[in-house]
Amino acid sequence: MKRGKRYLEAAKNVDRSVLYDTADAIALVKKNAVAKFDETVEAHIRTGCDGRHADQQIRGAVVLPHGTGKVVRILVFAKGVKADEAQAAGADYVGAEELIPKIQNDGWLDFDVVVATPDMMGVVGRLGRVLGPKGLMPNPKAGTVTMDVTKAINDIKAGKIEYRLDKTNIIHVPVGKASFTEEQLANNFQTLMDAINKARPSVLKGTFIKSVTLTSTMGPGVKLNVTKLMS
Repeated sequence: MKRGKRYLEAAKNVDRSVLYDTADAIALVKKNAVAKFDETVEAHIRTGCDGRHADQQIRGAVVLPHGTGKVVRILVFAKGVKADEAQAAGADYVGAEELIPKIQNDGWLDFDVVVATPDMMGVVGRLGRVLGPKGLMPNPKAGTVTMDVTKAINDIKAGKIEYRLDKTNIIHVPVGKASFTEEQLANNFQTLMDAINKARPSVLKGTFIKSVTLTSTMGPGVKLNVTKLMS
């Protein structure tokens, strides 16, 4: 993979043989975020889980204390009073069956999170093939299938993120923007790690967190000292 000059320059700042403390890693990631836009800072957490087993799946959500720095567009599937509540709480789009063809046939996907009331899941289920692969399917564990649409919307707007294993048993999540202070990024990252540690499957034998890398959108990855994170 060919890397740009800017990336190669930034990569020189990172010692590949070192496992960094959180504070040092965050400082490095911020220093290396030199793109012309406000880069997202991401955590990539490699676990010892085997997601093919249902009892080793990890999925949940956590509200980052300083938010993600991203404006999140929310689509809510609800009817009647719940639809009114969703509008009042600031959902960007609210609807029911009439949205199915728009998403299925017209390829409309101008939203980042989908929330649904339980009675609408039959309708939303018809969009599984479209929303599933994009990680947009509402899920009770993530708090996006709920009767309390107001709380769901408020949490998401406040910086709630969802974490889940990908096919290679890695969790990829944003922890803020490069423009955040080091303290804000550290708080967000610690909140995320606390939530993931609590989500450790009870059946898992051996190492839970194998490696953690922090990176910005265009910058090189910085590996963290996992032992210190877990102590």
